[in-house]
Amino acid sequence: QLQLVESGGGLVQPGGSLRLSCAASGFTLDYYTIGWFRQAPGKEREGVPCISRSGVGGGTNYADSVKGRFTISRDNAKNTVYLQMNSLKPEDTAVYYCAASIYVYCAGYVPRDATYWGQGTQVTVSS
Repeated sequence: QLQLVESGGGLVQPGGSLRLSCAASGFTLDYYTIGWFRQAPGKEREGVPCISRSGVGGGTNYADSVKGRFTISRDNAKNTVYLQMNSLKPEDTAVYYCAASIYVYCAGYVPRDATYWGQGTQVTVSS
């Protein structure tokens, strides 16, 4: 069964840090572009960071709002992608989802391109 499972969310003070994990089963994550998307109440789901599958279009991409604060990485031995989130702000509060696509690289990756979605993990940044 092909699935993604997110973990690591929780409640954190502004300026704090969280590390989210996206673990894959049933497929090899290295062959997929992985995007993290977030959705706050009443808002559209938006891309945050992305890490490409290997190939000419490989690399990473970050939304302007998180550049310098969030870092995406892979651990292929664990078949897992991580999102390190530092200097968190209240505006980062959302449900965070990881999504895998075998069809695209990070440039232009939007939710409709995803093949597999995780169930999401809640991140709440509040004082």
